[in-house]
This record gives sequence, structure tokens and C-alpha cells, in this order.
Amino acid sequence: MAEIKIPKARVAVLLGVKGKTKRRIEIITNTKLKINSKEGEVEISGEPFEVYQAEPILKAIARGFNPDTALCLGYEENCFELIDIKHYSGNSKKKFSRMKSRLIGAKGKCRKTIEQIAGVKLSIYGKTVGIIGKIEDVHLARIAVLDILNGAPHGPVYKNLEERVSKLEQK
Repeated sequence: MAEIKIPKARVAVLLGVKGKTKRRIEIITNTKLKINSKEGEVEISGEPFEVYQAEPILKAIARGFNPDTALCLGYEENCFELIDIKHYSGNSKKKFSRMKSRLIGAKGKCRKTIEQIAGVKLSIYGKTVGIIGKIEDVHLARIAVLDILNGAPHGPVYKNLEERVSKLEQK
């Protein structure tokens, strides 16, 4: 059994319409979910491996991902990576806001470009950036996100990402 805390704003997304999303997660992971809507706590019960498999799905939903995207974590070749923007911005609200804006880009361009080149899904929610995709792709997207957080210009970051992806595809 494991317990995960999720933001209260994400409880409705986790439940889904008439509990549909919750039931899908329970069926796919073969677990039982007990959700405390008031506290934002989710209790996962089942076999240890199945609980282990359900945790990243719930964490991804809690960090802003669409449940359909999060459910792809049920496949072994996919993984979930979480990057804390606050770790790179320190206590400065201005720096945090600037970094978050750089990651999103004008009309979401930066986020979409990294998603398209690396073949991953990104979610920028609160103080974190979540990445879901195949293990190798997530690693490449993580490097690109960290480069942007460290102040690198967008163009060279995209170019490096494209080169790394093409090298990976050649192997």
C-alpha cells in the first residue's frame, strides 16, 4: 500500500466523469484507489509491483498531465521525469517567472518544439516540469529543458536536440 498527495485541483481530473478515469487506472494497474477529495490524498492498494506501477501514473496526473498521456506509463518502455524549476531559479520570483516563461515560449512554441523533436509530452505545472515518453527520448528532452533553464538560447538548444535525436535513431 502506498499513499500519494495530489493537488486538490487535480482530484477531479483523477476521478474523471463518473469515476471513469479512476476505474481505468485501477483496471490497467490491477490496484484499488481510495481518494480523499478534501485532503487530496490517494491510497493505492494491491500487489507491491502493481502499486509501484500505479504511482508514476498518479504522480503524472497530479503534475498536470492528461490522464490518457499518464496512462502510457503503464508500458515498460515509458518513463516519467520531474524537474523542479525552483531548484534552478532559487528564491527569486522574477527569475522563476522568467524561466517558466522561457520553457513555455510564445504561444507554447518552446514546449511544443521540444515535444515534437524529442517525441515526448511536457507539462509545466506549478513549480515543476514533467516529461513523459520513451526512456531515451525523456533523457534527451531533459537535457534540452535543463539547457533552457540554464539560460541557453532556444535555437541552439533545438539544434542540439535534433542532432542527438538523429544520432539515437541511427543506432
